[in-house]
Amino acid sequence: MTGRMTGKRALVVGAGQTPGETIGNGRATALRFAQEGAAVACVDRDEASLRETVEMIEAEGGTAHAVVADIASMEACARLVADARAALGGIDVLHNNVGIGAGDSSPTRLDEDAFDRILRVNLKGTWMTCKHAVPIMREQGTGGAIVNISSTAAIAAAGNLTAYKVSKAGVNALTHGLAVSNARFRIRANAIMPGFMDTPMAVDAAARATGADRAEVAERRATQVPMGYQGTAWDVANAALFLASDEARYITGVMLPVDGGQTARIG
Repeated sequence: MTGRMTGKRALVVGAGQTPGETIGNGRATALRFAQEGAAVACVDRDEASLRETVEMIEAEGGTAHAVVADIASMEACARLVADARAALGGIDVLHNNVGIGAGDSSPTRLDEDAFDRILRVNLKGTWMTCKHAVPIMREQGTGGAIVNISSTAAIAAAGNLTAYKVSKAGVNALTHGLAVSNARFRIRANAIMPGFMDTPMAVDAAARATGADRAEVAERRATQVPMGYQGTAWDVANAALFLASDEARYITGVMLPVDGGQTARIG
């Protein structure tokens, strides 16, 4: 590796993952940041999965710190940011990899509890971690980078994913607001919009929920991508690495599709 994150202190929210055959976006990003020299505070509500990520980083000689937290509450977000700051000595990069969709449905079939839960985690949770991390970045006076994981669902057809789509559209709007309001502090904010990715949450969990064969689910998704195949979590991680690194020092307020050409069809 080339040390593109050497000296950076990165907070990765959602660094665990759903069980499955492949690697998830959050874990891959935490690993990639560490491989490129960052000290990483890894956050997840699933302690066992979180510990696995930390152990993987440490096994490669990287530096990682585990913070068990559920970002659905303001108190938890304040604590996880404070814990990360204490462990790392500061925060230069905030990466928000959060997203749930269980119980989602069409606008008329979706129930209120599911809508509230999805928005509370996907959008409000992202806002709350930013709310507590940004003042630290401002105080440090050396700039910073925020990378939020959105989705192509934010700008494209999303089937019955009503609340998920609304939440990710909100993440895009939040990211834009963060970019504009923090530009003078040299704090950049960008979002990644993954398309169909071959991750445990997207493929394995869907196969288990429907009783379908995993390979069939993966193939069905791949046929909907212009390039003919799904991306992997490493594609998201590499995009996040670029946006978090100094190579992207003049890039802010961008919503970057990582989707094999899916959103290129729009318009």
